[in-house]
Amino acid sequence: MKKILLSLSVLASTLFFAQETKETNNSKIKEKEIEGVVMTKTKKAIEQKADRTIFDFSEQSHLNNGNVLEGIKKLPGLVSTDIAGMMYQGKMLDVYLNGRPLNISSNELNSFLEGMPANSVEKIEVITQPGAEFPATSGGAIMNIITNKNANKYLTATYSGNYNFSNEDKLRSRTSNSLNLNARNKLFGWQLSVGQNYRESMMNSNQDNLMFANTDRVGRGYFAKSGLTFDLGEDRLLLNYDIYHNKNDNYTASIGLADVTVLQNPKISREAYFNAFDAANTNNLRQEAVATYQVRFDDKLKKLDFQFGFTKSDSKFGQNNIFRNGIFTDTQQPFDFTAGNVLENSSDMRIANFKVDYSQPLKILDDGKVSFGGLYEKQNFDTESRGLTNLEYQRQTASTYLEFQAKLKKFDFIAGARAENYDISGITRVDSSNTIIQKDLIPFNKFKIFPNASVQYSVMKQVYALANYNKKINLPSISALNPNNNTFQGPNTQVTGNPFLQPTIFDNFEVKISAFDYAFIGYSVSNAKNQVAQIIRREGKNIFNQQVNISEMKIHNFNVGLPVPFMIFSKPLSEIMKFDFNPDKINFMYLYAGYQKHDINNLQNNGFWIFNVMTQILLPKDIKLTANYSYLTPRAGYFYFTAEKPFNNSVDITLTKKFLDNRLTVSIFGNDILNGQVMQIRTNNPTGGESLFIRTKYDSRNFGLSVNYKIPTKNKLAKEDANILNSKKEETGGVLQTGQ
Repeated sequence: MKKILLSLSVLASTLFFAQETKETNNSKIKEKEIEGVVMTKTKKAIEQKADRTIFDFSEQSHLNNGNVLEGIKKLPGLVSTDIAGMMYQGKMLDVYLNGRPLNISSNELNSFLEGMPANSVEKIEVITQPGAEFPATSGGAIMNIITNKNANKYLTATYSGNYNFSNEDKLRSRTSNSLNLNARNKLFGWQLSVGQNYRESMMNSNQDNLMFANTDRVGRGYFAKSGLTFDLGEDRLLLNYDIYHNKNDNYTASIGLADVTVLQNPKISREAYFNAFDAANTNNLRQEAVATYQVRFDDKLKKLDFQFGFTKSDSKFGQNNIFRNGIFTDTQQPFDFTAGNVLENSSDMRIANFKVDYSQPLKILDDGKVSFGGLYEKQNFDTESRGLTNLEYQRQTASTYLEFQAKLKKFDFIAGARAENYDISGITRVDSSNTIIQKDLIPFNKFKIFPNASVQYSVMKQVYALANYNKKINLPSISALNPNNNTFQGPNTQVTGNPFLQPTIFDNFEVKISAFDYAFIGYSVSNAKNQVAQIIRREGKNIFNQQVNISEMKIHNFNVGLPVPFMIFSKPLSEIMKFDFNPDKINFMYLYAGYQKHDINNLQNNGFWIFNVMTQILLPKDIKLTANYSYLTPRAGYFYFTAEKPFNNSVDITLTKKFLDNRLTVSIFGNDILNGQVMQIRTNNPTGGESLFIRTKYDSRNFGLSVNYKIPTKNKLAKEDANILNSKKEETGGVLQTGQ
């Protein structure tokens, strides 16, 4: 192991200096020979920065051949479950799309990400240390999904298509198609990305042996993303409009033991073995409009941005019982009836915001930078059930921030603070025996300061030691507040939100050593107050799925990542040092291991290990094989659940070949080949009571074909424009990098 680490250190340092010298010499020669050539930098598959990890999707076929959720689950260090949401390296993730929060969670988030083709994603940034520039509501960490595409002069087009299938009990197909158009004229540049997807899938579940269900799911999604850019002297005006539409149909056959309602007023139930069939449908429409004005100065490092955004998201959910029959246990008398319209729920979310960001260089120690700005945001969220508006939620947030970055020899410093004022209120209504009961939500009207500080030391070239602290707040997502059920409801199951949830306050500490962008080792701990979590409890023959606040908890996390080029086992070190390689052109393995432990009062939770191995092998005929294995150890505590089987246990393989001068990329892939992906848990109820058993199995094993074709531009020397689809100010990282 010492030999490997030493070799990697020498290799990376040598290649870095060699590449710098080579690029310098080449650039001098090419400047004399060719004018107008745009030099392009090879993208890195995984890039470690002081405050974030960047995963490139656009060039990695094993990530971009399915939907976005399938690709995300392959990222090392990320855990995604239907029950507890997403975590990265022990931190709860707030999911952003192109720099703006989605503000949805759990099942709704998974459905949204399933409806996005992975080949529409450029890269994913996991920001583990959000600075003062980011809203304090970012919580523990941010996953920013970036779908931007570069535009060239003249018209260009890229087509992406995907087909895959699963075959658990029958053949189920999934397809996606997208087209990206980019163009520019003398007056403005424009970009348009449109696409659709169709997906069939299956889910089997067992809820504490009270109900067994089989669900056939059919999902349809459409999206269009448009952008315009106008150059006004040195300034720029960016206009964006995006629309996402998802429509899902679920058909569920279920059997079990339940207390079946036989009379409504007064409500009388009888125990019975039942057999039922239900049809549910979800219709989501999300629209976003953003206008950004960028003021530029003679000093290129000085920036002033104004941005106004508006988001509107509508959701409708209905469930219709086709039939429900069975036998009453007391008399063995059969029954057969139709429950009809079981659920009819809807929600409407509107968010408007305006923000200003300014930054400029500042002489602090050897070098420095100052950034400050402000944000005002207003959100309204209303829910309705059978014509009754049962939640009216309003939030207003006003904030400002100030952040300094400084450099002193080998040290980089960052210190800042964000001040935020919250005004949250609302009412909820319940129809109880034809009487409307109205209650006020617990108000949250507070002014808070959220400091952050980082120090980074350059141990040697491209090797850094980092220590960081920040204080954050996480507001409950609207899907967690929603009192309505937006998933399948059986005769003995109920899923509801909690409009009385309180915000979570985090104190985050982290130390990390990173080397050569890919290798790192680190430890972090998050102290959380009022952490939002899901509980599942049983009363008699009824199962309730609810959201609660955990008063206090800690999340401990240890992580290590290491790249291993295979040539290190077959070539002497002297020969490796002479080798000038591109990561896309070598055989290598990337190893990741992480340990997490959730410390919750009055609960004995075991920690768990996450292992991920990603391997790239170059085969004859320039065929690339990529294999990914993920595993999470069982018998571990995950909030109020204990995993009896690993959440992650999958093997994915992708074969990729490029044709037509690299313009056509064809991939053949298989996901979860061993069919080991299953969620099987035991619940730990904080209020006591017996433990429940929950098991869910999807048809995660699938095989397919993916194609991507790039039509060449008319002018190969065309100058690249900046990204304009959902464009936002470039985030350069929390701590100044050496050499920048």
